[in-house]
Amino acid sequence: MQSFQQDCVELALRRFRRGEVDRRTLLAGLAALGVGSLASGDAQAQAARKLVMVNWGGIANQGFGNFYGAPFVAANPGWTVEQDSTGPSAGRIRSMVESGRTTWDLCDSSASASFLLGGQNLVTKIDYNIVKKEDTLPVGFALEYGAAPYSFSSVLCYDSAKFPNGGPTSWADFYDLQKFPGTRLMRRDALATLDAAQMALGKSPASLYPLDINATVRKAASLRRNAVFWNSGSESEQFLRTGEAVMGMIWHTRATVLERETNGRIKFIWPQALLQAGIFVIPRGNPGGEGAQRLLASMMHNPEPQVGLLTLLGNGPTNPRAAALVPQELRKNNPTDPENARVQVVLDGEWWGRNYQQANADFIDAITG
Repeated sequence: MQSFQQDCVELALRRFRRGEVDRRTLLAGLAALGVGSLASGDAQAQAARKLVMVNWGGIANQGFGNFYGAPFVAANPGWTVEQDSTGPSAGRIRSMVESGRTTWDLCDSSASASFLLGGQNLVTKIDYNIVKKEDTLPVGFALEYGAAPYSFSSVLCYDSAKFPNGGPTSWADFYDLQKFPGTRLMRRDALATLDAAQMALGKSPASLYPLDINATVRKAASLRRNAVFWNSGSESEQFLRTGEAVMGMIWHTRATVLERETNGRIKFIWPQALLQAGIFVIPRGNPGGEGAQRLLASMMHNPEPQVGLLTLLGNGPTNPRAAALVPQELRKNNPTDPENARVQVVLDGEWWGRNYQQANADFIDAITG
């Protein structure tokens, strides 16, 4: 199952190959990472001040190196930030920590995984004397075991050509096959899918949690004979491009591409979208110690690099000061723009951290049984 982070990498590479992002945007600031310029006498001391940030591969090396690593290195002489693109899955973090050989300092993870790993004593609590809560969104983005320097959303996307009298405006419409006939598109994963089903069942977005797992699984499964399921961002995009599905829940980054490349035929809406925190975690026993807390604090404190990451990868900034810096043409596609954020629901990572394994197993059984 492809993660959102992996899909951002794929999208950014496609944009670079098409000439939509220039090489300078990709590579600017990488020299500030400071490798290869140390005198041999300084090498041992410098190695002790290296931080390893782990991402999901490809262009995230440049994006995170430029917009997260470089500002920290510039402000903290003597430190380096190295990118590792081998993929920081929860299972790999667990294996590394339990083996007593932790080599990672900061990992691109998720809200639910941070609660799961934190409950198993596999990641370090965030030190909010160093990381400042006021540098991120107030609800769901500064957690006990992780904090979010970026965001993304799961949105309702639809082919407007199929609905000349007006498209869907809610998840209740998504489930209404009489008013809006046609094949639906859902991710083969319970997270966000069941949240949308709960809203379709009539629960207020303002008091969405806890979810009723049994009821939402039944609701989602009610569409299984009229639905296709995606495993990767490119697959979700293709289902809508070809008309195999007329509407679906997909990541806002893919929806933005579809809307632009179909000249607005395929549209998406922000109301009732699931706004999700791009959480970073610190594996227990990380070699850089407190330096990882300081790097995370830098990532969250500096709004300009977050806007740069929005331009490159489509990830929404989380620093409240960033919204005013986003270029006008990008604001409509920024999940944390105040006008967009106020109509969304922040996905409850703590609830999902406690319930994901059972909820997802039930969901997969229901749609495949």
